[in-house]
Amino acid sequence: MMLNIMSIVLVWGMEAKATPQITTDNLNEHGKTNMRSLSRQSSLSKNHQGLTSRDNYLVAQMNSVQQLQEINSTDWSYQAFQDLRERYDCVAAVLEPRTPVDMGIFSKQPETPISRAEFALRLNTCLNQLENRLAQAQNIPHQDLELILRLMQEFQSDLATLKGGSDGAEARLQDLEATQFSPTSKLQGEAIFALGSPLSGGDDASSVLGNRLRLELTTSFQGEDLLFTRLTSSRFPGFSEALGTFEGDLSFAENTDGDIQLDTLYYSFRVGDRLEFILGAAGLEGDDIAPTISFLDGDGGSRAISTFGTRNPIYNPPGEAGVGVSYSPIEQIKLSTGYLASRAEDPSSDAGLFAGPYSVLGQIILNPIENLSFAATYVHSFNQSDTETGTNLANLQNFSAGLFGSELPTVNSSYGLELSWSINSRLVIGGRGGLSKVSNLDTLQQPIDRGTQDIWDWAASIALPDLGKEGSVAGIVVGSEPTETNSSITNIPEDGDRSLHVEAFYQYQINDNISVTPGVVWITEPDSNVEDSPDLLIGIVRTTFSF
Repeated sequence: MMLNIMSIVLVWGMEAKATPQITTDNLNEHGKTNMRSLSRQSSLSKNHQGLTSRDNYLVAQMNSVQQLQEINSTDWSYQAFQDLRERYDCVAAVLEPRTPVDMGIFSKQPETPISRAEFALRLNTCLNQLENRLAQAQNIPHQDLELILRLMQEFQSDLATLKGGSDGAEARLQDLEATQFSPTSKLQGEAIFALGSPLSGGDDASSVLGNRLRLELTTSFQGEDLLFTRLTSSRFPGFSEALGTFEGDLSFAENTDGDIQLDTLYYSFRVGDRLEFILGAAGLEGDDIAPTISFLDGDGGSRAISTFGTRNPIYNPPGEAGVGVSYSPIEQIKLSTGYLASRAEDPSSDAGLFAGPYSVLGQIILNPIENLSFAATYVHSFNQSDTETGTNLANLQNFSAGLFGSELPTVNSSYGLELSWSINSRLVIGGRGGLSKVSNLDTLQQPIDRGTQDIWDWAASIALPDLGKEGSVAGIVVGSEPTETNSSITNIPEDGDRSLHVEAFYQYQINDNISVTPGVVWITEPDSNVEDSPDLLIGIVRTTFSF
């Protein structure tokens, strides 16, 4: 019966128009469940208690060294099977009454490991139940079918032994692997409704109720590629203009006056298992090429509520079109590099792909041990020095436009370091620091000289996943937004005392599609070049709908 599920999944996979294929990398990065360590307290003989005589006979036939290995709760296969079992109750349906061993093996906090042979028995039972669901035309999501296929690949010899022969199973599996994918597209959406208000220090700003809507179409043609298209409509400009500073501004602050605009369009594809390319025509940004390792990075829709709290400002300078390459020589290292131009579509002599504003970036990510990541990032830019975080002086082009009526042309080199460590499933800490050296290339015939600014920033964060409810997360960010600490540009002042950024939020996950996030951002002495500037406190309630 188990072999028939392959044929059913094969037909389903050729006809379905659902999500793109989930690769092993994606599963590792985005599909991890919370794992708990498991003590090895019982022997193989104890694991066989509660089995039928037929089960014990089948286990006895699976006696190779590999098959006598034990499966622990920290193994991906255990967690994958646990997810399927909980979603479809595919083991409990045929194990009545449940024995204490059954309850211990498949509880959320198991006390004993399970032998590979016994695990294969349970997996075979679950596959038979899922086959019945498919035969009755009951819907099973594409991602679950991909998980089933991966489990079948891992345990194909064990399952074949149970069915009396491996040749047929392997042949069926090879056919399924060769034909399971068809071009697929998926429409995803996210709607944010946010109520925000300066609670203190914002006398010139009022409470606002805004929104941001995103529609995303993801298309894959070969299973290892992705065509990503995003449309955006928003009415939430944030508080930076009313407050006169970028400090404390919100991560989802955008304003298209309600018009629907093409926000992002890029295509990524793999060459082998270690090399990946990305080509962007619109909205391509630094973090699309060189991914952040910040746990709090939810791109405005989830987790951190401020732009500064979301990710390192080094990724923020605007991009538009460009190309990126990522390479992983070994599993613990990822190298990324790319080129971004913000006026690539403009044929003017001071614009285009190479004559206008551009950024060149490079990054290395190290994972020396599981759950610990380091990132080192370098960005060299022309006329893309502003990060729209931090003080006004730390955004020289915007500052000069307000002071002189025209932006100073700039070139900058920026350096960033970042750390992320998941100490356990309920505690993640992060830290980062950055230095940007910005030089003006012209004086605009103003009473200033050419010179260089030193701009520093740092942050430390704590995240508490699944606090109060699975899927919820609480977070605290403490740091200092980009601040000019030294300048050799005459008649351009320096920032005074460094202000402090303190952010706290709690994202409560109502269900898989709705979350509510209250939070506050506190800035001490915002834009510290202004004497005796009062502290700024911004309160926000963000409600996110995803589908």
